[in-house]
Amino acid sequence: MDLSHIRNIGICAHIDAGKTTVTERVLFYTGKNYKMGEVHEGTATMDFLAEEQERGITIQSAATTCPWTQDGRDYKINLIDTPGHVDFTIEVERSLRVLDGAVAVFDAKEGVEAQSETVWRQADRYKVPRLCFVNKMDKLGADFEYSFGTIKDRLGANPIAVQYPIGQADTFEGIIDLISMKAYYFDSSELGAVVEEREIPDELKETAELWRHEMIEKASDYDDALMEKFLADENPTAAEIKAGIRKGVLARECNAVFCGSALKYIGVQRLLNGVIDYLPAPNEVPPVQGVDPKDPANKMTRPHEYDAPFSALVFKIVADTHGDLTYCRIYSGSLKSGERILNPNTNKRENASRIYEMHAKERIPLEEAQVGSIVAVVGLKNSSTGDTLCDTDAPIILERMTFPEPVISMSIEPKTSEDKRKLGEALTTIKREDPSFQAHYDDETGQTIIAGMGELHLEIIKNKLVRDMKVGVEVGKPRVSYREAITASAKEIRGRFVKQTGGRGQFGDCIINIEPCTKEQAEAEGLEYKDGVVFENKIVGGSIPKEFIPSVGVGIRNTAVSGVLAGYPLIDIKVQLIDGSYHPVDSSQVAFEQAGRLALNAACQKAGITLLEPIMKVTVTTPEEYFGSVTGDLSSRRGMITHTEERGNTRVIIAEVPLSEMFGYATSLRGVTQGRANSTMEPLAYRALPPNLAKDVVAAV
Repeated sequence: MDLSHIRNIGICAHIDAGKTTVTERVLFYTGKNYKMGEVHEGTATMDFLAEEQERGITIQSAATTCPWTQDGRDYKINLIDTPGHVDFTIEVERSLRVLDGAVAVFDAKEGVEAQSETVWRQADRYKVPRLCFVNKMDKLGADFEYSFGTIKDRLGANPIAVQYPIGQADTFEGIIDLISMKAYYFDSSELGAVVEEREIPDELKETAELWRHEMIEKASDYDDALMEKFLADENPTAAEIKAGIRKGVLARECNAVFCGSALKYIGVQRLLNGVIDYLPAPNEVPPVQGVDPKDPANKMTRPHEYDAPFSALVFKIVADTHGDLTYCRIYSGSLKSGERILNPNTNKRENASRIYEMHAKERIPLEEAQVGSIVAVVGLKNSSTGDTLCDTDAPIILERMTFPEPVISMSIEPKTSEDKRKLGEALTTIKREDPSFQAHYDDETGQTIIAGMGELHLEIIKNKLVRDMKVGVEVGKPRVSYREAITASAKEIRGRFVKQTGGRGQFGDCIINIEPCTKEQAEAEGLEYKDGVVFENKIVGGSIPKEFIPSVGVGIRNTAVSGVLAGYPLIDIKVQLIDGSYHPVDSSQVAFEQAGRLALNAACQKAGITLLEPIMKVTVTTPEEYFGSVTGDLSSRRGMITHTEERGNTRVIIAEVPLSEMFGYATSLRGVTQGRANSTMEPLAYRALPPNLAKDVVAAV
């Protein structure tokens, strides 16, 4: 297929803005589904996990491909529906990494919400152009102009309205297209499939003219021909306006704004036209960046062309009884079923035995997948999320994704010896599927510890183990993932490891300086920040032979990962190796690893060490009458209220609260407000834990 006729898009937003309902309508109107699924009935095609259907939320991103015809031309839309809950932010992160464009969905009553901002920042990081869809225009309290204003004020975006609603809340019945200046009504008895074009209602003509004028004025900033017409007061054609807006959207300098109600079947087809009109085709985004596997300093690119060497990025793995499904985005060239390819990250060859085009959980086999496609491959044994796949004769490593650090952990115990055997395999499978989940065995306590992005995340994983993987487990109480940090610098600290047994002994001796150093400081100085540690070799004159210097770094990093004070990872330190000594016979890599460990332990004691706790950004939306109760409750949890604002008869409170104080908060909030308030939280930063509380945490270890 002609690349200019393909669109790779994601639907993303805050929880409950209606992403999955929008996606279900898209599948129906494109002819992919003959029956419309509903989230509230548990019949949504894209929410196919039992857990998703029971809870009415999206937990994992689901991919599909659907056809769309516009102006007699056939297009192919590869679409990913992403979750809105912050605990599953990894699903949004990895989807945005491989998409060319996105549709951000907003609730017309709430406008921009907490998770909308997170998603928007993720899209900025991956340079993804996006459209906005103000959904739920039929909802009580819906306000298009308010929501439009929040896109500008809270996201710092430059929205351009291309539509205006006819009525809102219970009077909402259609939309005005500001480009063609026609009104469109959608027949609900035909599930919105029949669209009627009429003249704009008289009472809205003046408003529509004002919004159209603003649209043309903003669009003319991106197109000289349109600017000339605007300044000369000439009426531009629809094609000229679209061309101007398209240039702005592709440059990520503006966002076209649509409106409608997916639940009431209004506006989704026009949104699909907008996807074709304004979002980029695969050949309209810059060539994909990568590096030479043999020399990472050598930057490389791959053009989005069929004739270029094959390259693809693995962005998701789903365990399956018939072999893992490895989801990839193909950036250049093509992949044939049964072809041998290279994973340059592991330097292993892989066999793409079968290729599928996915429709939620259904698979359509393909003989060949080409540039611009998003497909699932079966047969890959040694590839994980973030890995590159490429032509064996033209290796390249594409830029990897960033995965968030877990903020909460809990112990998990198998019930029987059979469960113990199954638990190890099950946790390995889940880790491969979900890079934001971690699990490790604690030698000291004999417990398996699982860690994730929030209480809901760990609850879903526990249910998956018990229900899907049939592993009997008991789980402990959630624990906060603290971090350790030094409070000052320490100079010239020695670590000396000497062991004399019969025969050859062990000798390692090193002297280090340590000081606090954040990731941002390290990047500004051009230093490698890995596992929370910057390690610098400052040895001159060969007091430690070159082959032993990396071993000191390994000893220091391993010690930092397992912690010095209370078994939590030590982060944000810079260690300089400045001197040492060696023995020509007894020195070894193991001895210098141990010397590095001893030196770091001693240096931390001298510098002073403290615990850091995760702080969450908490957003609470509450009716006015409960404002005092909610703020009082947050303050009692060591919360600091940073911002409040009024929205009609509700108040929005933004606070920074330690995660350790937020367990069970949703239940508590329901009690305080008689179930009328809601809250969201997302990780914000790590900050020092007060000394009296730090003592309790250390004592409990």
